[in-house]
Amino acid sequence: MQLSPVEVRILGSLIEKESTTPDNYPLSLNALTNACNQSSNRDPVMALEEDAVRWAVNNLRQQSLVRAVQHSGSRVMKFQHLMAERLNLDTTSLGVLCVLMLRGPQTAGEIRARTNRLADFTSVSDVETTLGELKRKELVVELARRPGQKEERYAHLLSGPIAADTREDVAPVGTPVRADRGEERIAVLETTVAELRAELTELRAQFEALKRQFE
Repeated sequence: MQLSPVEVRILGSLIEKESTTPDNYPLSLNALTNACNQSSNRDPVMALEEDAVRWAVNNLRQQSLVRAVQHSGSRVMKFQHLMAERLNLDTTSLGVLCVLMLRGPQTAGEIRARTNRLADFTSVSDVETTLGELKRKELVVELARRPGQKEERYAHLLSGPIAADTREDVAPVGTPVRADRGEERIAVLETTVAELRAELTELRAQFEALKRQFE
């Protein structure tokens, strides 16, 4: 699994909102974009366009990491993550992975403080136990200590291995990240094609049903 930063942000936001705002979950595309771009509990802060989020969501759906749902009588398509099922994660593992996805490398103590609404940890050692399980699944890696730092930090591996010479490079808080304009245009085109294919499939099904009525 090697997800893009935008895909990681989308999954992290869905996991977070499932726990923190269950009444509003699953999320519409607009709500998901706002969740990705919020300034609190995010590092780095992003400024994603809705089309870029739509494109990334479509990629995640193809990987069975996100599911689209549409309630009866509603025109709005909503999205929910499938991380727990896809990676066989319990609530505590999902909570730890979520904060690493949303806020970058952190110590076990920082993770415990930031998962208070996502998982129930009574001590830092409980967090370390969960981190050990995630390390065995190759979803998390322990980073080398920074000069003068007493505790190890941990990072997720959902975007692939972390190069040894870049493990200390963490984007500063508040740095906006925008999707490339060329990528956005491709996203729009791919989304349009996907929607046209879906409409064509539906029309074919309706035609076949109508055809059978006259046979």
